[in-house]
Amino acid sequence: MPYLYRDSKPRAAAHPGAARGTQSSGKGYEQLRRECLQRGVLFEDPDFPACNSSLFFSENPPIPFVWKRPGDIVKDPKFILGGATRTDICQGDLGDCWLLAAIASLTLNEKTLARVVPLDQNFGPDYAGIFHFQFWQHNEWLDVVIDDRLPTFKGRLVFLHSAELNEFWSALLEKAYAKLNGSYESLKGGSTIEAMEDFTGGIGEMYDVKAAPANFYEILEKALKRCSMVGCSIDTSSAAESEARTPFGLVKGHAYSVTGIEEVSYRGRPVQLIRIRNPWGQVEWNGPWSDNSAEWSSISPSEQRRLSQAAREDGEFWMKFEDFKVHFDKVEICNLTPDALEDSTAHKWEVTIHQGSWVRGATAGGCRNFLETFWTNPQIKLHLTEKDDGQDDCTFIAALMQKGRRKLKKLGAEMLTIGYSIYESPGRDGHLGKDFFRYHPSKARCKTYINLREVSHRFKLPPGDYILIPTTFEPHQEADFCLRIFSEKKAITEDLDEKVAIDLPEPLHPTPGPQETEEEKQFRALFEQISGMDMEISAEELEYVLNAVLKKTKNIKFKNLSLISCRNIISLMDTSGNGKLEFSEFKVFWEKMKKWISIFLQFDFDKSGSMSSYELRGALKAAGYQLNNYLLQLIVLRYSDEQLQIDFDDFLNCLIRLENASRVFQALSAKNKEFINLNIGE
Repeated sequence: MPYLYRDSKPRAAAHPGAARGTQSSGKGYEQLRRECLQRGVLFEDPDFPACNSSLFFSENPPIPFVWKRPGDIVKDPKFILGGATRTDICQGDLGDCWLLAAIASLTLNEKTLARVVPLDQNFGPDYAGIFHFQFWQHNEWLDVVIDDRLPTFKGRLVFLHSAELNEFWSALLEKAYAKLNGSYESLKGGSTIEAMEDFTGGIGEMYDVKAAPANFYEILEKALKRCSMVGCSIDTSSAAESEARTPFGLVKGHAYSVTGIEEVSYRGRPVQLIRIRNPWGQVEWNGPWSDNSAEWSSISPSEQRRLSQAAREDGEFWMKFEDFKVHFDKVEICNLTPDALEDSTAHKWEVTIHQGSWVRGATAGGCRNFLETFWTNPQIKLHLTEKDDGQDDCTFIAALMQKGRRKLKKLGAEMLTIGYSIYESPGRDGHLGKDFFRYHPSKARCKTYINLREVSHRFKLPPGDYILIPTTFEPHQEADFCLRIFSEKKAITEDLDEKVAIDLPEPLHPTPGPQETEEEKQFRALFEQISGMDMEISAEELEYVLNAVLKKTKNIKFKNLSLISCRNIISLMDTSGNGKLEFSEFKVFWEKMKKWISIFLQFDFDKSGSMSSYELRGALKAAGYQLNNYLLQLIVLRYSDEQLQIDFDDFLNCLIRLENASRVFQALSAKNKEFINLNIGE
């Protein structure tokens, strides 16, 4: 069940200097460290204890792990030894090569690295067994505190470790990221770009190498110069091919880092080279320009030093760029800003963020293939008013991210297939209905719906107003999401989450006797028969009256009205406060009832006696209630059944509760207005 967002207004991008603490105690890193030093103890993290639940959620450890602090593993532990470099990342027995490839890229940018890995940490005199790291999560920077107990087997680290056995920053970073996501097991399998964004708050773009633009070399060169983080991989055709080695020493379905790109002169001709790193710290390319290939004999020692070329089994290797395009399939680039790598000009980007939820039965409508529910998805209005400099269009990037799915792995959650469509706005406010999408095609859309954490795409559209619809592919799938809009010029965004409004008719009056229908005459006779001399009926008697008459109504199928409904009716209509309904009060209610029955029948499309919860927004609006997504989601959770259906009894209860609430609201508003007038008069 996702979190229901009460505030759907756009937010500004988060600043890394204001990282929020995550400890359940509410204490930050410095306070916890001081307390440990004062007490002379080493920190033990109660939020991520040294036990099996922090390791795995679906199985017991395959070997007997022992949690040890660095000082128990080596004599002279160091946080960072000789600078944090890409050779400090060697993969252990966890399938998180995607994370390690991102960490290797992180080391190429000292400023970005220092933000994620605060460098003023060590094993010196003020050592207290506590460390902290900072990660970006859904427009918020988080400060994650850990103790330094690490899983070992036979005195060696089991997971990520450095090539230097007494260096521990990378192992501790992996532990902090595991804590952020719930466990080490939660890190199995992923996309490099996911971790890259968590290290930078940047924007990711993916390239299909086989369909890359002609200037792809220049794009990668520019990305690395701008300190963008770059990863690459080889596709697999089946699960059996995962981590299968090719004859050239490459690994399929495995995440690599791109750590350099250079051009050299080889036998009088320029040759484009690209440097790749395997996070395993071993297993390298064995083709042309590999570590021990003959090509290097034609390159001067000084040029080899410039390229940091060394023939050692460290997982890093050079290869010809043309060979790279033949053997690799995907490249992931995380830009620290959204500047297009195809463009030589840097731009200042405007960023707005929307947080929202897809809630089953209310706002989880699925993609356009499911027209009956598609319109119920959240809708974000985008105002593009300023053209790009020297252009006729407006450039923006829309990045849709599903939140918290990795942390929910232990509950069986997987990444949902997500995407979005963009429509030209019809020029009216409010949530767009089903008919609009029935008759209007989309103006633009993401390239594909895919089960990644984030889907992003760059667009150029003429100035104007547009409606962006973020969705899951299938309807009824629940998740929280974060939508980021990056625009070269200022773009105004707003959530078409309707304002709460009540538009009820004037109080109804009983229909004069001569105009009563046969049905109403039967009602009167039945009322008089049951009420007795006082002409008042209790909730139990009202239940009998309504069910007796409604059963004779041919155009509606429904289960019996409940006693609770009848008590709610009396609480709404009882003006005398005696807990009973007089006949005059009953006649007023019956007029309401006829209107509500008419509305219910209008939205009970299959005449089954129940309506889809996705139609509740329209039904309530027809009854005079305009609700925002938050209130609608709560009402659906309260009144719909497991099949996302709402029967007439629940619909009736919902309307009664809303009318009672509106009366209270109007009474309070009147009192406030009277109070203000009195103060003004003074």
